[in-house]
Amino acid sequence: MASTIGKLIPLLIAIIFVSAIGWVLYQVYDSATKIRDTASERMGKNNVVFTKDGVRVGVKHVQNEKYVDKTQSWVVKAWNLGQPKPDADM
Repeated sequence: MASTIGKLIPLLIAIIFVSAIGWVLYQVYDSATKIRDTASERMGKNNVVFTKDGVRVGVKHVQNEKYVDKTQSWVVKAWNLGQPKPDADM
């Protein structure tokens, strides 16, 4: 009987050791997942989204940019029309 218990003790120690390593690795994985989710949520509030292809950055106030682009294009057209044309016969 004593030899059976002597043979089982190293097995129990090995099982406990492997279980402890597995528990630590699970805690690291769980923490990393929570950190990733929290970071993704916070970045999403700043219009930064992580996708399979990389990072996509959203632009705020796109309507304002479109208005400025249209205004600038009209100013450039007016400027170009106001320039004297060079004579072709010179």
